[in-house]
Amino acid sequence: MKRLMILSIAGLCSSLSLIAQNTESIPEVEALLSKMTVEEKIGQLNLVTPGGGVATGEVVSRNVEKKIKAGNVGGLFGVSGPEKIRMAQELAVKNSRLGIPLLFGFDIIHGYKTIFPIPLGLASSWDMELIKHTAQIAAKEATADGINWNFSPMVDISRDPRWGRMAEGSGEDPFLGSAIAKAMVKGYQGDDLTASNTMMATVKHFALYGASEAGRDYNSVDMSHLKMFNQYMAPYKAAIDAGVGSVMTSFNDVDGVPATGNKWLLTDVLRNLWGFDGFVVSDYTSLNEMVAHGIGDLQTVSALALNAGLDMDMVGEGFLSTLQKSLAEGKVTEIDITNACRRILEAKYKLGLFDDPYRYIDENRAEKDILTPENRAVAREAVAASAVLLKNDAGVLPISKTAKIALVGPLADNRNNMLGTWAPTGEVKYAVTVREGIANIAPAAIVNYAKGSNIVDDPEMAKKINVFGPRVMISEAFPEELLQEAMAKVENADVVVAVVGEATEMSGEAASRTDIRIPEPQKKLIRALESTGKPLILVLMSGRPLNISEEFEMPISILQVWHPGVEAGNAIADVLFGNYNPSGKLTATWPRSVGQIPIYHSMKNTGRPAGDTKEFQKFRSNYLDLPNTPLLPFGYGLSYTTFEYSALRLSKDEISANEPLEVSVQVKNSGDYDGATVVQLYLRDVVRSITPPKRTLKAFKKVFLKKGEEKTVSITLQPDDLKFYNNRLEFIAEPGVFEVFVGEDSNALLMKSFILR
Repeated sequence: MKRLMILSIAGLCSSLSLIAQNTESIPEVEALLSKMTVEEKIGQLNLVTPGGGVATGEVVSRNVEKKIKAGNVGGLFGVSGPEKIRMAQELAVKNSRLGIPLLFGFDIIHGYKTIFPIPLGLASSWDMELIKHTAQIAAKEATADGINWNFSPMVDISRDPRWGRMAEGSGEDPFLGSAIAKAMVKGYQGDDLTASNTMMATVKHFALYGASEAGRDYNSVDMSHLKMFNQYMAPYKAAIDAGVGSVMTSFNDVDGVPATGNKWLLTDVLRNLWGFDGFVVSDYTSLNEMVAHGIGDLQTVSALALNAGLDMDMVGEGFLSTLQKSLAEGKVTEIDITNACRRILEAKYKLGLFDDPYRYIDENRAEKDILTPENRAVAREAVAASAVLLKNDAGVLPISKTAKIALVGPLADNRNNMLGTWAPTGEVKYAVTVREGIANIAPAAIVNYAKGSNIVDDPEMAKKINVFGPRVMISEAFPEELLQEAMAKVENADVVVAVVGEATEMSGEAASRTDIRIPEPQKKLIRALESTGKPLILVLMSGRPLNISEEFEMPISILQVWHPGVEAGNAIADVLFGNYNPSGKLTATWPRSVGQIPIYHSMKNTGRPAGDTKEFQKFRSNYLDLPNTPLLPFGYGLSYTTFEYSALRLSKDEISANEPLEVSVQVKNSGDYDGATVVQLYLRDVVRSITPPKRTLKAFKKVFLKKGEEKTVSITLQPDDLKFYNNRLEFIAEPGVFEVFVGEDSNALLMKSFILR
């Protein structure tokens, strides 16, 4: 009974939402709908790919040209370039009965041609204006090539680094993830969707895709609605509130129903509760995959999806091939088909395609808008801002620009692995390697290079990684020969820089890993280098948090640079040589072992907390073999300078509901370099009606301080920051004591409390 009550809460807004959302109808769209046959309406619900791009499934659409002419296609994806897009648009506009223009979509996840760091890396900058700017540049470049619809941002919260697609999101935290979702939607869409340099964004994957069981892609998700709303849903809603034009469903099931056919998600929550008035598109063949889920045959699942609130079917053509039959059998209604078609036509109207179907097709734009020096400069800044200094043993960093450097590692001179996963529109030939970047930034340095090891030695693993191209090239030399060559370069070096980690396709879609350590061939190299006693700096590339417990115990320095993008080498060298003082902070917790997963900063206390003692306590919530604490906490990141936090103050000791609270703290740069830090504010609701997390991120501010400078940093806690979803899924704040923690990471020590009356 309680379960039924909770499920009904989201539907309380109104069962009439589909009517309400169209009270402000668009006359041009309504006039067009009145002329359309049922077949043409269903045709608008069909999204196809003619192939040639990077597909995320095994299916490629057939007879695309014929279907466009027949009015059986609403949009294309995987096609780019003004010439190709003009040809396709002309097929629709000049050869179909009603001349309805097509949408042209693409996966532009972290840049179009100017590739920025992977999203998990960009998130580590904690710089919303920079993130927004990267999205603006991506939109400007993509629209210069004719694209008007983007399948980004991915905002799935994930607490499991085994899951490869963690690379595409913002990490573990819903508050930070919401801020980034808003920044990216605003960056892509701007203030005017009809402008030729903006494109429609798609928030994905709705919903809960990042919580797949065992960190295995496409796997099931099973969680309470309380957990959904308090820990996972906020970034999707933030994108909706920011005006995102479309929503993409996820592959997983939710409450036992695949998201693509889940009416509670797509109608009760998305439209009725949140008021979304755009259109919903499936992920790649996710409609058809409901058959494999065990929900029914293609006709059954297609009807289920339409009735649930899906508007557009990506590639699978279940709608195109079955809806007319389902309509004749009374399994769907023409009203539902018309409503889905209406939402797609409204999107085309908002993009200005009815005024000018060729609005985004300008053969002259590419040369002046794509991969320009200005765009590359922003990419370089983004790489540097995303770098996270994990350890700086004995202050080895920054390196002297005249040092003798042994540069080793399979990623040190590896152009194919700089762009990162999900960069299908990028071209590796434009990427700057670390070796090239060091030569550019420190030409007086003496650099001796050796590969040192393969990324992996196993040909079968290499084959899996190389599905999108040569990411792992196993050397013809024996592994021992590679190691000996590297060791010879170390002998006369002042410092060793080892560039190691994951190949780009060791993370991303369908790239889950059970072992998230640095691959063993590279670990052997690291051990050998460390044994020389030379100062050793690991430049670590990955698409996820790694288990670096062994390396972290070594007397070495570690700089995490993710997969950095087109300006990789130049920006990494900027950081290594001190042109840029690292300020990145982790947005996902790094575990000591995969056995701790899931591990995140906002975990609950339990009834038997382990306590602060380092000694093992029986009958407490702990492990026999490891501490509960992570290797590296959420929000962690060092600098070449140091910062001191003091004088935490609250504007009031008591506040009433709907009253903001001012929080201030003194921050001083007490080190020897100018630098930036991220002031992080965490909140603990001490007692409430459902068990609270130990602390949650509620505010942050990135500040720059010159050497010796001190500032008062003020942050405002808003009334909503004190709220949570209770057992009735009501978003409320309850009276009581709240604790405020402020510092440089989620272990922040400065604390003050206040009372909410």
